[in-house]
Amino acid sequence: MKWITPALAALAITLAQPAGTTPAAAQDKPVSLRISLWVPPAHPLVQSIRDWAADMTKESGGTITATIFPAEQLGKAFDHYDMARDGIADVTWVSPGYQPGRFPIVNAPQLPFMTSNAKGGSAAVDEWYAPIAAREMNDTHFCMAFIADPGTLHSKTKVVSPEDVRGLKIRPAQETVAQMVTTLGGTNVQSSIAEARDLLSRGVASAITDFWNSQFLFGINDVTKFHIDVPLYTSAYVMPFNKGTYDGLSSKQKEVVDHHCTPEWAEKVASPWADYEHAGLELTKKTPGHTVVELTPEQLQSWKTALAPVTAAWEASVRKTGANPAPILADLKAKLAARGAAY
Repeated sequence: MKWITPALAALAITLAQPAGTTPAAAQDKPVSLRISLWVPPAHPLVQSIRDWAADMTKESGGTITATIFPAEQLGKAFDHYDMARDGIADVTWVSPGYQPGRFPIVNAPQLPFMTSNAKGGSAAVDEWYAPIAAREMNDTHFCMAFIADPGTLHSKTKVVSPEDVRGLKIRPAQETVAQMVTTLGGTNVQSSIAEARDLLSRGVASAITDFWNSQFLFGINDVTKFHIDVPLYTSAYVMPFNKGTYDGLSSKQKEVVDHHCTPEWAEKVASPWADYEHAGLELTKKTPGHTVVELTPEQLQSWKTALAPVTAAWEASVRKTGANPAPILADLKAKLAARGAAY
């Protein structure tokens, strides 16, 4: 067999590879990612993440595959950051605001009346947070950040002014919203979104902050009848990799992952969910028995004034980390404005 030259041997190896792979991909060790989400399978984010993972599979020549675990199959929503850190999952979807005080910087997009939409907003937030993520998330490998389309207050009784919140028991979406509730004289009732309908139906809570279509997905519209038509808040999310998982990838596989951890992919992942939530506003208006309250400019200003202390509290929390909040917030606002997502 001495007649087989090195060139012919290389050609034989190439021809033996499965269609659609490259020599580099064929040499990579196959990796199967466990991706954990805490929303139900019907949630639009599940399909977005499935599409994101499928594109990594394609670009890696099939060496990176993934299994999606929705609906808290691998762990509770509140635990998803630690699940990525500890390797319970390889990639997780994290709401940093579920853990008060732990990740103060990333809460900036959640401040009242900060963003107008989640599409350009997600690209802006990812671009803003990626360079500073290691300050508070250095025990995982940061992939991307994005936001939800702005949510508002849904209640059993009509709320128009900030004073109407005083005395209400409210399920907040996350840490920053909980500060809003406390600032306005309300009481927070903590629960996951999956448990919120039960709290409202039993009278344990009388209002909730939620996105527009999610209230239908989780059955919350059955027990709330009044809704304020303002972008009161959004929730910021991150998707970290387990460090060992990322570090164990080949250089080619890391390149594929890095191509999928960008502002463009953050917007692409967030957009179907944003469209879904935005459609919920019109659906709410058309649903019998529901009232969507539109605020006058004067009423809107009264909300902004009443909630100003929430921004001051965020600034104080960032200072405790040794960071200067002023340039961090200014950079976020500039990036939101550049992508048409500032409010």
